[in-house]
Amino acid sequence: MTRHTRLKPHWFHVLLSLADRELHGTAIMAEVLERTEGHLRLWPGKLYGALRELTDERLICEVDPPEGAPTEGGKRRFYAITSSGRLALHEEVERLAALVRVARARAVGSDPERA
Repeated sequence: MTRHTRLKPHWFHVLLSLADRELHGTAIMAEVLERTEGHLRLWPGKLYGALRELTDERLICEVDPPEGAPTEGGKRRFYAITSSGRLALHEEVERLAALVRVARARAVGSDPERA
């Protein structure tokens, strides 16, 4: 991934989920659903495709499960954000923050009639 490349929205949410801890796929799905108040559901095909792509781009990596991690019928795969992933997430947050600054400067959001 080149610098200043915009992240796909579902990539952004996966990286955000991994920003402060290692998680397995089901936990990532649940966190995104909760954080977006049900507006974004990462179905298994979308999530696991994203995890594969993010791994290929070296934005995340698979890590060993923590001691005592529940297996629930099989080994869960845990993921962590890499330094490249942190940089990509940081750049996307800055890009989005700039868009919000422009919107606020134009009074978008303060008056529903202007949205």
